[in-house]
Amino acid sequence: MSDSLVGRRSLSDTVFERILRSIKSGAYAVDERLPTEHALASEFQVSRPVIRDALQRLRDQGLIYSRRGAGSFVREQGVREPLGFGQMENLSDLQHCYDFRLTIEPEAAAMAAKRHSPEALQKIKTALNLLRDATNRQAHRADADFMFHLSIAQAAGNPYFVTAMQALEEHIAVGMRLHGLSLRSTADGLTRVLNEHTEILNAISASDASSARDLMQRHLTGSRNRLFVPGP
Repeated sequence: MSDSLVGRRSLSDTVFERILRSIKSGAYAVDERLPTEHALASEFQVSRPVIRDALQRLRDQGLIYSRRGAGSFVREQGVREPLGFGQMENLSDLQHCYDFRLTIEPEAAAMAAKRHSPEALQKIKTALNLLRDATNRQAHRADADFMFHLSIAQAAGNPYFVTAMQALEEHIAVGMRLHGLSLRSTADGLTRVLNEHTEILNAISASDASSARDLMQRHLTGSRNRLFVPGP
């Protein structure tokens, strides 16, 4: 094997691993078209043959698929890799998770109000309906709760919000499960939180970015306080 081929293979490995990481972390959505070979070559500062080698490896592993004349697209992945967040070990970690969510989710809600598509809005409504059904049974569904918040991040049209939410899914789920238990200890807890979710959706539907931001901020702050601030 010539030195030039070895060098190209090494570069191809690097490009493959970086695109793979982006796909598994959720930076590219399912069925999203990857940038063109020319754009990828410019981004990674390599030749187009190197890009073609990397893309072929991704196709061989079932991570992407091609459409003639349209480019390469991301396949749905069974498991996404985290972005380096460690396991949640204590309540302090949970508090830090809420602090982080409070920095990104209100802005995601505001952007969703400005940018949502009918399809994205429907995903939020579907999650809310699942929460409503659970509330009617005096239950809480952490999976539907996460789906609601993730769908808002997706509606914002910024993949960084989506990636952060997906990477933190297990951490967020811990908080949601504990929060669900705390809500069931009060007579109207589940209904009150369902109303909070409904108000957020209504603000997004109305393209009211300011209200969507404020309502999400209030919702997350209330959730955190119900877990960590002692009652009277």
